[in-house]
This record gives sequence, C-alpha cells and structure tokens, in this order.
Amino acid sequence: MPAATKSIAVLGAGITGLTAAHRLDKQGHRVRVFEQQNRIGGAVGTDIIDGWLCERGPNSMLANDPAIMALIDELGLSEEYVKANSTARKRYLVKWGMPMATPSSPVSLITTPLFSFGAKRRLITELFQRPRQHPDDVSLGQFVEDHFGREIVDYALNPLIGGVYAGDPSQLSAQHAFPTLWEAEKSHGSIIRAMIAKMSKRGKSKKPKTPRVGIISFKHGLQTLTNALAARLPSDALSLNTEVTQITRDGSWHVTWKHDGSEHTETFDMVVSALPASGLANLQVGSSNDHPLEVLQEVLHPPVDSLVLGYRCKQIAHALDGFGMLVPEIEKRSVLGVLFSSSLFAGRAPDGHASLTVMVGGTRQPELTGLDTDELLRRIQPDLSAMLGVEGEPVFRRHQSWPRAIPQYNLGHGRFLDAIAACEEQNQGLFIGGQVRDGIALPACISAGEKLAARATES
Repeated sequence: MPAATKSIAVLGAGITGLTAAHRLDKQGHRVRVFEQQNRIGGAVGTDIIDGWLCERGPNSMLANDPAIMALIDELGLSEEYVKANSTARKRYLVKWGMPMATPSSPVSLITTPLFSFGAKRRLITELFQRPRQHPDDVSLGQFVEDHFGREIVDYALNPLIGGVYAGDPSQLSAQHAFPTLWEAEKSHGSIIRAMIAKMSKRGKSKKPKTPRVGIISFKHGLQTLTNALAARLPSDALSLNTEVTQITRDGSWHVTWKHDGSEHTETFDMVVSALPASGLANLQVGSSNDHPLEVLQEVLHPPVDSLVLGYRCKQIAHALDGFGMLVPEIEKRSVLGVLFSSSLFAGRAPDGHASLTVMVGGTRQPELTGLDTDELLRRIQPDLSAMLGVEGEPVFRRHQSWPRAIPQYNLGHGRFLDAIAACEEQNQGLFIGGQVRDGIALPACISAGEKLAARATES
C-alpha cells in the first residue's frame, strides 16, 4: 500500500458525497461511504414509467463549469448527456394571471409589459449608483429593492426565489444566498455596472474561451450521474441503510454506525461529511455526548411537493415554448412555478403528450404539501387552467413530497457557517461540505464534493 494512501469515511451518498468519494478513490485512497437511506443520490432521483420521465428533485443543471463537463467525460457519459432544447429558451413570469416572456434583450426590456415605465427607468438609473456599505447581513429583498425598487422585487426577485429556494426574499441573506451580487455591490456599487465589467474582462481575456454548454440533463434523467458515480466505486465501498451515530478521534478516527439493529465501529484516517443540516446536528463528535453542530437543527427547510402531470397536447392551449413559468406571490396562486418538462428535453413524455412539473409549498404555502394527490390537484387545477389553458384531467400523474426540501440561507446564516468552521478546527481530519455550506444548486453540490476531496488530500 503506497505511503500516501489513506482510509477515508464519507458520510452521505448524495451527489456531494458521491463526488468526493469518486475523486478520493481515483486518487488511490480507501473509501467507505455511509448512507442512512436505502438509496443513493439524495434529492436526485429519476423514475421512468410508461414513457414518462419523472425527476423526484432537480430537473436539470447548468453545466457552464468546465469541471462538470470534465467529470461527465471522466464517467463515460459524454454520449448520455443532453442539452436543453433551443426552443425552450423563453422564461415566463406571471402577471395579471397571464404568463409573459421575460426580457431577453435591451429592446425587449423596453417593450415588455412585465414592468412599468418607472421600474424600467429604475433599472437604467441603477447603472449610475455609487458604492454603498450595507450591514454585514441584509435581506435579499431589501438589497434588491435598494438597487432596483419594489416592483422588481415583487415581479422578478420573488418568483425567482420561489423557484430556486422555495423561499422568501425578505428572509434570505443577500450576503450568503447570492454572494456574487453582494460582492458586485461592494466592488462597483451598481450591480449592472459590475456585470458589464465582468463581461468586458471576459471578452479581453487571452485565455482560450471555454464553450458554454448551458442547461443539461441525461437521456435517462439526472440519476444517470449519481448512478455512474456510485458504479465507479469499489463494490464494498457503499453501505446503505447505515446510520452513523458517533465519530471519535484519538489520532485515528473511529466511526460508529448502526445497520440491521446491530452496532459497528471502524477506524479511518479521516472523515469527510456531506450530511444535510439535520444529520450534522444529530452527529455525536467525541465520546462525551457532544453535538457541536446541534445549532444546525435551526436551519429552515420548507416543505415542497412536485407533481409531474401528463396531458395530451390538445389539452393545453399554451405553446409551452420555454423552460417554464414562475409565479409571483403577489398573484395569489397555489403554485410556485411550472416546468415545461417535455419542452425542455426530448423523451420526457410519450408522443402526442406534454409533461408539466408543478411545484407547490415552500415558505409561501407550506400547508399545501400536507394534501393528498387528489386534493392537491383540485387546488392547483384552476391555476393551470387560467394560466396555461389546461383542460380536463391529466392522463398521468406522479406526486413527490419533500418534507424538508431546500436549506434556506436566511438572515443569520453566518452563525451556522461559523459553527461548521469551528467544528473542523477543533477536530483535525474532519472535513464538512454540502448544501448547507456550499450552495444549493446541483453544480454547487458537485463542486463541494470536489473541494472536500481536495481538502482531505492536501491535509
């Protein structure tokens, strides 16, 4: 065994943990992955039923980071990934009960009925805004209102946050939820001026331009990626239905877990954790019943339900010529948004049919996630009819509930990050990453796994 080889426990078999384990295994380390559930992938999961492809969690990912495409190639998936259809470039926002295409150019920004003349003028004058000093933590809603006005918050930011975080912009921390905007204000004052400067710098760069791939999935759904990561691991590296209850250190790390009613302990050189906030909060570190990350129990995870609904094309009046539509809270509807799944990627519905993925709940209406499928359909049908011209009952439906969906980077999130950093500092050889720390989007979770592997290797 080479001197540099280490034994490393990886806690959690979501995409962050699987990415970290894959990278560490490729580097020659002995890896053991512990997963409490009976399946890998975490929120990533795909079901294919009678010609309908249903994603349980994320439906696509942005793959403009060359590292993501390199990983896809490394896993032998270059022939499996699919780009979003070019016809699905439109994004719709609902106003006055109607889906309206969002502006995609300066000309369309001037002519769009989405925003009033005053809001458009505010967007233009923001270009000349001077640098300002916000407090260390300010809500994303207040931050954007200071730059662009209330109308932009209500009809642009609010639906965006409903679709991305299923959250509330008046509670999210600008600094932690959207750090690029936070840094843009600090460096340029104007968000728009910072964006122009970034594009200009990219245009002047002498580095070879990396093609922007855009939004992708796989022919058989996103689970293709997590399955490929798991398949590359040694056959004995993955332990499902295994709850890690305690980790202790006396020079080496001792990981204690429960499986099938019995308790086991194994020794490792390091521990890499990709657990969600609740798992970290419940994890005992040390032999004195110490739970140093118990504060993470306070991280809000609003519930979200998704309904994959299949219709005959003639049942839907809307052209579905886009990515989907987002619904502002001010419109007082029962849905957060609707993805036009079969427009976005081919092979999501049988011929002559269309697939819609409807998102409900979040911080806006958590009570909707407690309903059974029939009642939830009854509640959202008027919205689908009014906004998309949907008529009749769906010919296919698939209901997925996430009682604890997306961690909210709300005001005060810094204290959770401080607790994680302190835990690592006090426990050398323990490395923590994942959604609660590194970002909620799928590319951020993949990047978190790569960073965890790099940190463990370099220590």
